[in-house]
Amino acid sequence: MVRLNVDLIAKSSSCSKKKGNCSLAQYLKKLTHLNFSNKNIEEIDDISACKNLSVIYLYDNHIKQICNLSFAYNLTHLYMQNNSITHIENLADVRKLCKLYLGGNSIMVVEGLEQLSELKELHLEGQRLPRGEKLLFDPRTLLSLSESLIVLNISNNNIDEIRDLVVLRNLTRFSATNNQLQDVQELEVVCSQWPQLRRMDLSGNPACHKPKYRDRLITVCKRLVDLDGKEINELSRQFLINWKASKEAKKKMQDEQLMTAQITHPFPDSGMRSFL
Repeated sequence: MVRLNVDLIAKSSSCSKKKGNCSLAQYLKKLTHLNFSNKNIEEIDDISACKNLSVIYLYDNHIKQICNLSFAYNLTHLYMQNNSITHIENLADVRKLCKLYLGGNSIMVVEGLEQLSELKELHLEGQRLPRGEKLLFDPRTLLSLSESLIVLNISNNNIDEIRDLVVLRNLTRFSATNNQLQDVQELEVVCSQWPQLRRMDLSGNPACHKPKYRDRLITVCKRLVDLDGKEINELSRQFLINWKASKEAKKKMQDEQLMTAQITHPFPDSGMRSFL
């Protein structure tokens, strides 16, 4: 079993080249970036001597558990995509973390992030889920990320609804491609509560083939500049907004006329019934 530990770091070429005349302890203490991607690592051992780590690259390994990172108070970026992780855990002490990459693992529930009040990006695309299962979200985690999170990637996770994500009101980029989203009205309701949203990609979902799908989302997302990889023309958006307002005004007028007619003639004669 390959473990990420101080000995492995010491044996790495980067260490031997950069250490120079300083001691190993001094080198480890100064280390801010650690790159052990694609090294067949299965476990994170004690690396607490690297007290000043800010970026860790551990993608494309065989790691099953996020652990032994509680010492990394300065950690801001953690790349652990394409491993064998099943749970998001043991990150409560890494409170400066702002970017977390966990795509391509086997995570079933988005949880355990309640203490990460500075997390800005969360990447969870392509989880290896059991057949028929979908990626789920712990409401406590979503609520804790409601102020900080601006980028969310949940593509290719068999997701069929996103109503729980409505609390993420500061999202600017949202990617949920190749899922099972079908309800355009739900998408309208949720996206209308994301006033900062500028880029969204929902391509590969059944909803994309529904009538007026693009028009409806462009209308409710006032700051959206790109939908499904296609730029949004501001003149087109304004035309759609005006068209929707005109349609709603016309419907309101018709409803008022109908109500007035019913009040004026509560018991319509045959002629009035034919008119109605």
